[in-house]
Amino acid sequence: MKVDEKEFIDEFGDNLKLDYDLKKKNWFNIGGKTKVFYKADNLKELIKFLKKIKNEEKIFILGAGSNTLISDNKFDGVVIKLAQNFNNISLHSDEIIVAGSAVTDKSLSEFAMENNLGGFEFLSCIPGTIGGGIKMNAGCFQREFKDILISIQAVDKSGQVVTIPAKEVNFKYRDSGLPEDLIFLSASFRGNKKDKNIIKDEMRILKEKKEKNQPTKIKTSGSTFKNPVDQTEKKVWQLIKESVPLEKSFGDASISEKHCNFFVNKGNANFKDMKKLIDFVSDSVFKKTGIKIETEIKILE
Repeated sequence: MKVDEKEFIDEFGDNLKLDYDLKKKNWFNIGGKTKVFYKADNLKELIKFLKKIKNEEKIFILGAGSNTLISDNKFDGVVIKLAQNFNNISLHSDEIIVAGSAVTDKSLSEFAMENNLGGFEFLSCIPGTIGGGIKMNAGCFQREFKDILISIQAVDKSGQVVTIPAKEVNFKYRDSGLPEDLIFLSASFRGNKKDKNIIKDEMRILKEKKEKNQPTKIKTSGSTFKNPVDQTEKKVWQLIKESVPLEKSFGDASISEKHCNFFVNKGNANFKDMKKLIDFVSDSVFKKTGIKIETEIKILE
């Protein structure tokens, strides 16, 4: 760190770890260490920490780790994890829910169901947190975060808290366009009144569709590539299927037999294995179709 490490440990105690292993903090079970790992208990402590490092360190916010590939090399920066105080959900009014950024998408969908609010059903199929979902405008089954979002509360790297109305955000497919220096704290969402049993049935149908078409309960990280919406009407899985020998693997990094846009760690894949597979698929699609596909998963190097 740019400042005295002992001073940091004295001030932030067990919430701050040096040379912290990230391998078990992501769904791929891949990755090395980070120079600093900080678990922020609450907003006050987070602001104090941000002011202490004075924007002199690279920062990565780690949510559920459900769409993150982490390098085996040591990350020369700070990884921040938001703790339990950022995991609260409350009903603000009949149709508005406020959720902390560490709340899982599935938890938000279930809370909405219990409160007879529709519009959140699609979230039951997204394996991430609210913060990550806002950042990438996550979505599935023709619905995205932008469709339910009212406003975001965030803090920048200097410790300044801001509120951003959704109408001021230039949402695109799998992108919010918001500045990289923002750490999302919470968000407000609007639903519509709907019978709990109807919501439950719709969530069950979506779950069945997902389980039929996507790999579950294995070391994967969701959709690897974005659909190239501006270049072709074809989905990215169709481009991969047409361009790549699907049995191709590098070490234990392989393409899912169930859905070719999902890559799998079959056991002991490392970062180089998975990155080679990602690059191989991307290059193969470009050579075959002339379309350059972009990763949807976040890569921390």
